[in-house]
Amino acid sequence: MVTVRVPAKVNVQLGVGGVRPDGYHDLANVFFAVALGDEVTATPGDGVTLTCTGPDADAVPLDDSNLAARAARLLAAHHGLPDPGVHLHIAKAIPVAGGMAGGSADGAAALVACDTLWGLDTPLGTLLELAAELGSDVPFALLGGVALGRGRGEILEALPVTGTFHWVFAVADGGLSTPAVFRECDRLREESGSGATIQDVPTPDADPALLAALADGDPVALAAALSNDLQAAAVSLRPSLADTLHAGTEAGALAALVSGSGPTCAFLAKDADAAAHIAAALRASGTCRTAHATHGPVPGAQVVQTSA
Repeated sequence: MVTVRVPAKVNVQLGVGGVRPDGYHDLANVFFAVALGDEVTATPGDGVTLTCTGPDADAVPLDDSNLAARAARLLAAHHGLPDPGVHLHIAKAIPVAGGMAGGSADGAAALVACDTLWGLDTPLGTLLELAAELGSDVPFALLGGVALGRGRGEILEALPVTGTFHWVFAVADGGLSTPAVFRECDRLREESGSGATIQDVPTPDADPALLAALADGDPVALAAALSNDLQAAAVSLRPSLADTLHAGTEAGALAALVSGSGPTCAFLAKDADAAAHIAAALRASGTCRTAHATHGPVPGAQVVQTSA
């Protein structure tokens, strides 16, 4: 048995370029790994089978559309294993379809868990290449910490960061489709007259003020630099998110933004006590299903338990 813990992410900057001919967008995506996370346990089995427990377990697919199952099969194929032979159990804490890369995290955790269970010793560089085949957010879940993602987000550069930042995440009822949010972003840009293609929207880059705030460990400066180009689209599709963002700000958050493509909302707090207060206020506000106080940055997918 091998158990791997893997973090959720928040995008402290999500700069979205114009839509490319292949339908994707170039990104300047500053990932930040937080302690809220899932655990994936791999045990020997026949083929690839999945089970899941946790608050959103009913929303997790247990077939080959699950990134954890796809990761196991991809790793086995890479090493020429005819039968993957693994059962994966996902203990879910990251919101499903919540803009925190929960599915991608499980894919990364499955890569590490299966690699350990099968004794493959796959180099990290190879695991990162396989992760990029699975999805744009999967490589970061392997690395953790703080990193700038370029391209579709899969080309990573680790960023310096000092100290610990405290966060609150407000979980909404239901999810939002990431492709639908990108399409809405394009629609809003076209509607505004700015255009939505790569000819209209410059390729984004990391904000120097945000990078400095991370390096300095300054939550007030980081709060001033947080940005998400998908936020307007997420709020357009789910107008109630505006109430959630307002409730967290009223409770004392230094800044509020939609996490990734949403609908989870992220709030930066000045310290752990402030985070606990904001989380309690959000839970009492009626604007979200629940709220979690947590911290970061934390490492990426790591083995936390093994047994023969």
